[in-house]
Amino acid sequence: MTGFEMFWPLVAHAFLIFCLYALLVVRRAEVVKSGEVEREAFRDNLAEPQASRVVNKAIANQFELPVLFYAVCVLLYIAEADNLPAVVGAWVFVLARYVQAYMQVTGKLLFRRLSFMAGFVVLFLLWVWLGAWMAFS
Repeated sequence: MTGFEMFWPLVAHAFLIFCLYALLVVRRAEVVKSGEVEREAFRDNLAEPQASRVVNKAIANQFELPVLFYAVCVLLYIAEADNLPAVVGAWVFVLARYVQAYMQVTGKLLFRRLSFMAGFVVLFLLWVWLGAWMAFS
């Protein structure tokens, strides 16, 4: 690759996280405004309503498996193993995260597991690619 192609999927994933935080603020404001809960309920998240709890969980999900994604992308770049298949794999992972987050926050869970598994498999393959690149370069 010639530039920073490996990092654009990371930027796209960060954008997803920022969007989820914005949605969380909106949903929490709605439940406070409706009188469903008091603002203090969010301090310890003990009584968070379902509408905002699912968004909060979607945010937490973006800091679990994606940690390995960020690490492998940076390592692929450093190792100069960030070729077209690696970049495509990174984009597939990010797309799968978008689908998974959308399914989670909308309650349309039809493809949520499938999108998680697709991202998981692609991430695993990125790590295999990195390992193979290091072993045979």
